[in-house]
Formats: sequence, structure tokens, C-alpha cells
Amino acid sequence: MIRDTPEAWDVVASKEHFQGYVIKVVTDTVRMPHDEVADRDYVVHPGSVAVLALDDRDRVLMIRQYRHPTRRLMWELPAGLRDVAGEPLAATAARELAEESGYRAETWHTLVDLRSSPGMTDERIRVFLARGLSRIPDEENTFVHRHEEIDMPVEWVPLPDAVEKALMGMIHNSPAVAGILAAYAASVEGFAQLRPADAPEA
Repeated sequence: MIRDTPEAWDVVASKEHFQGYVIKVVTDTVRMPHDEVADRDYVVHPGSVAVLALDDRDRVLMIRQYRHPTRRLMWELPAGLRDVAGEPLAATAARELAEESGYRAETWHTLVDLRSSPGMTDERIRVFLARGLSRIPDEENTFVHRHEEIDMPVEWVPLPDAVEKALMGMIHNSPAVAGILAAYAASVEGFAQLRPADAPEA
């Protein structure tokens, strides 16, 4: 069966090199086959969520944000860290959608689960499909944008156009690309095969 499965090889030593506000960097010495050991450096990450918000005209809500490591303004889906202990992932996603775009959604499904770069980080990303969108009245939306989120434009992109932009290398953000392609594939069956919003993570 083609399916990722849990497995943990023995860690004979571990060293933390850096602890930042969000991430830390560690080196694990891992016991490999034939009783060899090897060092593996990776980033420990709290995980994140992203939201592919699709309106009744099949347009994707996209935002543009400065990403300093890439030195680019990047088109992305509303997204954020899993930084509230015990908060269900769908609630985190709804909060991020509201804060970053000013929209709420009536219908939520799990669209796709990602491991952003499994050779270098343990980050997990769940991308949700949100539909039944409505604008949050200004008096209810009290979130204050700071830093990269200041002047973050919101654009509506028809789903087929978003697919083309992803395939043509015009969009590079990984949960955005994965979410766009997954939504396009799932739309063929009217999104009937999607998992519920509270589906367990593997």
C-alpha cells in the first residue's frame, strides 16, 4: 500500500544548536541499518495551517506577503502557526482566515496534508478548503496587522487561472501550490471525496 507510516529509528544522541521564537535547530545521531550511525540536522517546528478559500464563483482568495528568507513578495493562501495550545486545527484555520483576509466560512473540509520539507524539518501543514464565504463587518474585525502583514493585499483568482500560475512557476509558496492543485483535482467530483475538517492527522 502506498501510504506513509509512522516509524522511529533509535536516536543515540541529540544536540540543540539554536532556540528561536518559533523554531529550534537540532542534530540527532540516528542508528541506521547495519548498525551504522549518522547525524541528521533538522528544524523543529510547531506546525501550521493554510486555507484555500473558494467563493461561489470558484475564485481562490489569495494574499501577498513579504517573505524575508526568499527576498520576495509571495502570493499565498491565508495561513498561520499552530501557536495556541489545544486549539483544533479548523479553529486555527478559521482564525487565520479572519485575521488575514477579513472573511469567514460556513463550510470546512480537509483539503490536503503536507510535510513541507521532510528531510530538514518536522513541520506539518494542513490545508483546509473553506466555502460559503462572507465578509466580516469592520466593527467585528479588530485584528491589528503588524510587520509583514501591513498592507497585505487580497485578490480573488479564478481556480483554473491559479492552477495555470502554479504550473507556470508564477506562484511558489508550497501550501498555496499544493492547495490550488488539490482543490482543482477535488472539484472534478464536486469535493465529495474530501475528508471532514476534523479528520485525524496521520
